[in-house]
Amino acid sequence: MSREAGVGETVEIHETAIVDSAAELGPGVRVGPRAIIGPRVRIGAGTDIGPGVLVEKNTEIGEGCRIFQGAVLGTDPQDLKYEGEESWLRVGDRTMIREYATLNRGTSWSGETVVGSDCLLMAYVHVAHDCHLGNHIIISNATQMAGHVTIEDWVIVSGLVAMHQFVRVGAHAFVGGASRIAQDVVPYCRVSGNPPKLYGLNSVGLDRRGFSAETRGRLKKAYRILFQSELNLSQALVRAREELELTPEVAHFLDFIGSSERGVTI
Repeated sequence: MSREAGVGETVEIHETAIVDSAAELGPGVRVGPRAIIGPRVRIGAGTDIGPGVLVEKNTEIGEGCRIFQGAVLGTDPQDLKYEGEESWLRVGDRTMIREYATLNRGTSWSGETVVGSDCLLMAYVHVAHDCHLGNHIIISNATQMAGHVTIEDWVIVSGLVAMHQFVRVGAHAFVGGASRIAQDVVPYCRVSGNPPKLYGLNSVGLDRRGFSAETRGRLKKAYRILFQSELNLSQALVRAREELELTPEVAHFLDFIGSSERGVTI
């Protein structure tokens, strides 16, 4: 069936789908067979909800997204401390969530789980409560995040990766497949393995993202001071701040390391 959503545009809802009366569907939204859309769900214009998708409640999905068969969004946190407090799942624009991925709402810790815009979450990915994911992120098949994980913009995570709670992954980092990530991953770098190891700058990724040779050179100098000198990290941070030009990229690199509470993967 369809219903009017704006001038010249309708919402298409398959006859076997169930859509709660308290859900808000923008113009051009399509809801596939056997999908279930619960209360206080808001879906932006042009988003496609595939067959058998469950969007339980308190979920915002942006415009132009694609949610594939069997994905489950907005379910209760898998946290024994959760006591039913109101919380949300928020997904940005143009994000693609593939088959059977699961995304839980937040808890009172932050009140929300967030996935940004222009992301790709592949099949069987799990995004736990209070995870905060930025924009332009790719998470490959069957990667599992515990609660409170933070992933910054333009990160690529390979398949079968397990991420410990409260881990941070810095912008433009690359995480290799089947890695066990228990400490923070430094921005602009590559990490892989179990136990994981740091393998230098993500040079190919930085080049593809349009970072200039000059910027990559500055980051390489920072990397060498932090991870290839005889100084400990505290001493290396002081030296890097004294010797290097603190461009936005270098400053973020150093600030991320300096603010790490779990320590960084080396």
